Amino acid sequence: MGLMGRTATVVKAKYSKLLNKAENPNETLDYSYEQMLDQLQNMKRGVADVATAKKRIELQQQKLEQNVVTLEGQARQAVAANRDDLATQALQRKTIAQQQLQDMDGQVKQLQDQQDKLVAAEQQLETKIESFRSQKEVIKAQYSAAEAQVKVGEAATGIGKGMADTGLAIQRAKDKTEEMQARAGAIDELTSSGALEDFSSGDQLTKELSQISASNQVDDELAKLKAEVGSGDAPKEIPAAADAAPADAAPADDAPAAS
Repeated sequence: MGLMGRTATVVKAKYSKLLNKAENPNETLDYSYEQMLDQLQNMKRGVADVATAKKRIELQQQKLEQNVVTLEGQARQAVAANRDDLATQALQRKTIAQQQLQDMDGQVKQLQDQQDKLVAAEQQLETKIESFRSQKEVIKAQYSAAEAQVKVGEAATGIGKGMADTGLAIQRAKDKTEEMQARAGAIDELTSSGALEDFSSGDQLTKELSQISASNQVDDELAKLKAEVGSGDAPKEIPAAADAAPADAAPADDAPAAS
């Protein structure tokens, strides 16, 4: 097989596959039924045409038969008038008319046979069409039921195209959700451990304000401690100074007395 032959085979195979895929049995059956109805109508028209042709010949036969009677009467009149020449002409025409009648009888018989065959074929086709119509409806009902069963089965098992797309969408959503949850957990863990710092403006401001507040609190506590410590040490030092002052002052009081 040459290149052209192989190419033609491949094209035919692919075209046939596309046709099989696109073909709808219900539409195909309905189209076939319409084609059969068209054939029946054509056959009916054929029967009518044959019957019309036969009727036309029969009408011509009637005219010829009347003409034969007329010619025979004319021949009798010519003989009675001793006009053999006219009688001969009339008889010759009569003979020709009778020959035409015989030919027409053959034609009418042929047309009648043809009409009978067409009528029989028409009846057979009508029976076939009626049988096909009943069978068509049964097949369409079976196909529709099978198609519905397949759709229900695909929906129940999730093997349908639509269900498969839905299943993939759900799986992708699950994967993204798990990824987001893992990322959120990792960020929380790193933030808690101090490995990550939040540099957003609002959080930084809060942190600085917290640091200032903590620093102020430390300063206040330090001042308070200094005050407490300062107030607690003074009483202890003051009595010590008072005790020392009288001891030093005693000799001064005694000196005038000695003198």
